[in-house]
Amino acid sequence: IKGRIIRAENLLKGILTYARIGKEERVKEVVNVNEMLAEIQEYIPKKGNIRLVIQPDFPVLFTERIPLLQIFTNLIVNAFKYHDKSDGQVRVYYRVHGDFYEFFVEDNGPGIDKVYHEKIFVIFQTLQERDSFESTGVGLSIIKKILDDRGQEISLISEPGNGSVFSFTWPKN
Repeated sequence: IKGRIIRAENLLKGILTYARIGKEERVKEVVNVNEMLAEIQEYIPKKGNIRLVIQPDFPVLFTERIPLLQIFTNLIVNAFKYHDKSDGQVRVYYRVHGDFYEFFVEDNGPGIDKVYHEKIFVIFQTLQERDSFESTGVGLSIIKKILDDRGQEISLISEPGNGSVFSFTWPKN
């Protein structure tokens, strides 16, 4: 019962976050992405011998900090949470494309079958049984809504047994 109450609370928080996207004031500030990723790294729950490898020299942006933090946090935490190996790696890196950056979160975990690549971005959808794993099915839908609201994209390259690569675009300034 206690577990179900916690899950219900997390679900409500996720729904409220999802509902607020697009309605909040868009405040831009200077964001050092290296510092943001270091902050996220401090709060990742340790799991086995999975290590986070972050490309050095991420850009400094004049952008919305909170939505970008939400995206990176959800993707990195998911990569750790769903990793199925005791010894693994999650890599975070980026590429420059004209007026935008493409950020990547890559893991060598279980991978995701192609039939689920679109489903995982739909609210309340999860690939795990609800009673066997702590998941509300809201995290990736929040990411998708944040990016859709800003005219940006998210994509996934993955197959079972070969890990996953999530990438998303974000404007330079």
